[in-house]
Amino acid sequence: MENVSETLKILMNKRNLNQRYQKLMADVYHDPDVRQFLAAHQDELSADALERSAAKLYEFCDEKRKVARHEPTQAPGYQPELVMSNHLIDIAYQPTPQLREEQANRELQQRVRSISMPKNIQNATLAGYERDDNRAAALMSALDFIDAYTQAPKRFHRGLYLYGSFGVGKTYLLGAMANALAAKGFQTTLIHFPSFAVEMKRAISNNTSADKVDAIKRAPILMIDDIGADSSSTWIRDDVLGVILEYRMQEELPTCFSSNFSMQELQDGYLTISKQGDEEPVKAQRIMQRVRFLATEIEMVGRNRRLNPGD
Repeated sequence: MENVSETLKILMNKRNLNQRYQKLMADVYHDPDVRQFLAAHQDELSADALERSAAKLYEFCDEKRKVARHEPTQAPGYQPELVMSNHLIDIAYQPTPQLREEQANRELQQRVRSISMPKNIQNATLAGYERDDNRAAALMSALDFIDAYTQAPKRFHRGLYLYGSFGVGKTYLLGAMANALAAKGFQTTLIHFPSFAVEMKRAISNNTSADKVDAIKRAPILMIDDIGADSSSTWIRDDVLGVILEYRMQEELPTCFSSNFSMQELQDGYLTISKQGDEEPVKAQRIMQRVRFLATEIEMVGRNRRLNPGD
């Protein structure tokens, strides 16, 4: 096509255009992004491309200004971009950096399925994990697990069984692990086991308990938080926890736990003695064989960070 600069002069000086339109289009044609685009594509543009594409060029500049000023636009979250279409000028809308960041964050959250977990765990990070000598072993084990799983996700990796007193950061570390794995593209399910047990009892009435157990047992990575904190029942122990752990052991699926009890304490108390007072040590041992196969026991000690978060 003819020289772009000459064409712009002709368009801006046309006598039959009113002054308002001339002013609007003069601003459009002087826009640096418009001029750069026209210069880059002048050989592709048809002879009347600027006249026929005037509305598109004005839309581009107007929407670009709105985005820069954080004003409402016709395509919220998207910014305009000039493109070629059949030797004419058109507009394509691309996600803004902010929208791309929001989309990336949503994708991360979707990779972490959380059931009855504390809200602050959604934002837990390994960088935000308070490091001290008493909890260094747990952090290093978490980092080792993430590294090993990332390098070979199809191999079996033993998870972590974190135990210790209230508020030492067991749940937070599980959440931080889940979020770190999500950032690497892996899906994780976290369940607060006492709440999950209550949900399972309610699910009996509408015949959905089997579906819920099936979904949990098949999770690519499962983290069971606060196991042993509820009143045990033989049904929860055998038909819920037992079924989940049996499947995960057979399929060699990575599983992590947190508890206020050591493995032995969990076996001797929560798993052996039901809320009716019945003792079934053989069944408890059977469950614990699966826990020990799936996870390595790690003690966490320290102050209660829930009571003294600023110490």
